[in-house]
Amino acid sequence: MRSVLYIAGPYRGPREWDVTQNIRRAEAAAIECWKKGWMVFCPHKNTAYFGGILPDHVWLDGDLLILERCDAMLVIEGWELSEGAQMEYQKAIDLGMPIYHSIDEVPDERE
Repeated sequence: MRSVLYIAGPYRGPREWDVTQNIRRAEAAAIECWKKGWMVFCPHKNTAYFGGILPDHVWLDGDLLILERCDAMLVIEGWELSEGAQMEYQKAIDLGMPIYHSIDEVPDERE
């Protein structure tokens, strides 16, 4: 069975432009990890531009639940500045999950 990798990084930003750039950065990381043979969950793409529909905690609570079903995490640029990504990171530590800090660290899972 293939492993599932969770992408963690900043989503919000002071401007719509920043949100879009954060989504694109996560998307690019996800694509590279798919190419390495991982099944990837990218929360940025799952709820892109849902802000304001429900309280923000709804999206983060859902992401944390999905994270419990993943095998590893990749943190991307700026994750340290994101409250949500910090929570995801701590959850991954609590789960004993491998955490990669760059795409180069992510092992190749292709068969």
